[in-house]
Amino acid sequence: MSKRRIKKIAIIGSGIMGSGIACHFANIGVDVLLLDIVPRELNEKEKAKGLTLEDKVVRNRLVNDALTASLKSKPSPIYHQDFSSRITTGNLDDDIAKVADVDWIMEVVVERLDIKQQVFEKLEKYRTPGTLITSNTSGIPIKFMSEGRSEDFQKHFCGTHFFNPARYLKLFEIIPGPKTDASVLEFLNGYGEQFLGKTSVIAKDTPAFIGNRIGIFSIQSLFHTVKDLDLTIEEVDKLSGPVIGRPKSATFRTVDVVGLDTLVHVANGIRENCPNDERLELFKLPDFINTMMKNKWLGSKTGQGFYKKQVSADGKKEILSLDLNTLEYRSAKRAKFATLELTKSVDRVVDRFKILVKGKDKAGEFYRKSFAALFAYVSNRIPEITDDLYKIDDAMKAGFGWEHGPFQIWDAIGVEAGIEIMKAEGLEPNTWVNDMLASGSSSFYSVKDGASYAYDIPNKTQEKIPGQDSFIILDNIRKSNEVFKNSGVVIEDLGDGILNCEFQSKMNTIGGDVLAGLNKAIDLAEKDFAGLVVGNQGANFSVGANIGMIFMMAAEQEYDELNGAIKYFQDTMMRMRYSSIPTISAPHGMSLGGACELSMHADKVVAAAETYMGLVEFGVGVIPGGAGSKEMALRASDTFRKGDVQLNTLQEYFLTIGMAKVSTSAYEAFDLGVLQKGKDIVVVNKDRQIAVAKQHAKLMADIGYTQPVKRTDVKVLGKQALGMFLVGTDAMKDSNYISEHDMKIANKLAYVMAGGDLSEPTLVSEQYLLDLEREAFLSLCTERKTLERIQHMLTKGKPLRN
Repeated sequence: MSKRRIKKIAIIGSGIMGSGIACHFANIGVDVLLLDIVPRELNEKEKAKGLTLEDKVVRNRLVNDALTASLKSKPSPIYHQDFSSRITTGNLDDDIAKVADVDWIMEVVVERLDIKQQVFEKLEKYRTPGTLITSNTSGIPIKFMSEGRSEDFQKHFCGTHFFNPARYLKLFEIIPGPKTDASVLEFLNGYGEQFLGKTSVIAKDTPAFIGNRIGIFSIQSLFHTVKDLDLTIEEVDKLSGPVIGRPKSATFRTVDVVGLDTLVHVANGIRENCPNDERLELFKLPDFINTMMKNKWLGSKTGQGFYKKQVSADGKKEILSLDLNTLEYRSAKRAKFATLELTKSVDRVVDRFKILVKGKDKAGEFYRKSFAALFAYVSNRIPEITDDLYKIDDAMKAGFGWEHGPFQIWDAIGVEAGIEIMKAEGLEPNTWVNDMLASGSSSFYSVKDGASYAYDIPNKTQEKIPGQDSFIILDNIRKSNEVFKNSGVVIEDLGDGILNCEFQSKMNTIGGDVLAGLNKAIDLAEKDFAGLVVGNQGANFSVGANIGMIFMMAAEQEYDELNGAIKYFQDTMMRMRYSSIPTISAPHGMSLGGACELSMHADKVVAAAETYMGLVEFGVGVIPGGAGSKEMALRASDTFRKGDVQLNTLQEYFLTIGMAKVSTSAYEAFDLGVLQKGKDIVVVNKDRQIAVAKQHAKLMADIGYTQPVKRTDVKVLGKQALGMFLVGTDAMKDSNYISEHDMKIANKLAYVMAGGDLSEPTLVSEQYLLDLEREAFLSLCTERKTLERIQHMLTKGKPLRN
């Protein structure tokens, strides 16, 4: 990668996309200049205040209003609200000269070529030669945008297409113009992956590029299939959602969120600009889409689309569905298929595809039709939109949230089986697929020496996919590097003396087998290795302890066994901290309850930026019992200062547990005290996380890791703190903010974090607090209300408040 550095970027256009991109650059520490046009007239508030069009507050109104709206939106575009201070706003009349001082100018204005060209003409007057300049367009040909610009402009110009929302969707398409310098493409490709945390894909300058060309085809294909098979929108969303590794919003809910008009705009662009596309007829809009466009049923932005929220006379909320035959809204219908029932016991999505395409019901027919169309289409897009099949898969996974790309799904079904499905639908793959089979390659992908390979069409060989040297892909090394395995974990050798303990339980819950696996991993690392990483590459790090196990023991009143299980959990957490080797936790996604406790006891946390971490046990009627309550008391103690501030500090940690606070990013986890500044770090690109965690484990081992000494100096405040907590919970109960059972839970936590009813502040050991914690946890497990909450959680999947 070149030595070019991005310290400051100018974003031109502050709409939803522009503000979102600005926030994401602020997320990674870049100084952002966000500019938009000057309003042409005053609004009513400005008139009332006697302002004029010359006042700065008016001239910057559009950009400031847009950024404020973006920062208030949910999910938030920014990792931490403090990061918004990295964004400076201005307007294109007064502040355009400031672009001379930036390292990258990105245009994100309305999707009209004439307007974009006008903006570029204006920017070139102030742009410093050598500065990167790019357009975030979803489909306008890059070759037209830079026409008439200087040689230096064209050399440093290309398309850089983010997907909305920029923080969450990982696809970063880079589209070269006719004169874009190769070093610019190389830089942006590396920058997107390393700094922005994206999956960078260099695409060809074709309509809709890669992601939208395939994604919109897939949706348009389903629009036609839904009518052909007489399926309801609920049935299609059931079939095209999580069961095949797609987002919960599936097809029709996704269109509602994105906006039907946006989809129609891209589909029309493809139909008008791809005359040689063999499936052009599929991009013609069905009648029901035309009617919805005419009625402005565009989705969330207009209050109704394929789904519509309704509040009945008695105040009950109901989501209605659009009947595609009558085009009237009706109550939602439950979707159920026999084929889907066959996959319920199949945890890995990739193992379901063979089952789904063999279904004898309408679901099976749906999958055969859908996959046949998709497979044929993607095979014919090479080399039109890209020369490399893996780029199509990367684009669909990163831009549309698919767990598996089209060629990976085809591999899972079997290449020859996929061809047979196509033939049954009157379709054929591109000739290069048959050439691949004839050359001896029976799949699009393969794994060798821990690296991923993909079929290279011109060379007719499997070639190593570039850019993976910074990653450790657990799927690729699991079998070859396995050191130990039970039903809860797989322990892999990452090389250089570092082990990894990977959870394999359902939703990565922490039960007896996982705890046994963690202890085994520490045993192995202490004996023959130098360090341990606890990490996985599932959808979430872990949703916490196995509450089903807790419920069964508590319901059967097996309190001795429950006491032993909780002590085993506590002891395992303490081993994470007090082993003779460095331990690194690598949380990502949901990292709740017991998973949060595990991370808090590692020597270091290497968290993905998108980590949602917190101690959530209050929701099921207990306190953190896996050393979490102890740990929060200890961390409060470590921040104590003289005087009453000690009580306030302890109260903050108490409320973090009592309110079951969960961070919306790893950076917010520092505010909650579950991550620690100066010790724990954040990685923006989750694909790099295990590799970075390994590096830190190795570094700690190499510089000389010494087993820590168990703490006996935890300051607890005793009756002084306990009295404060009890008065507070009593007041909240009297004011009906909390129930009687909530007060009981809070008082138990108060007793633990105060260190009991000691008469004065005292230094105690961690074990003393662990014993208090375990006793409190067990006593709450005898409560009927607690058992009801746990049972509700197990059956409904969400906490119950009484």
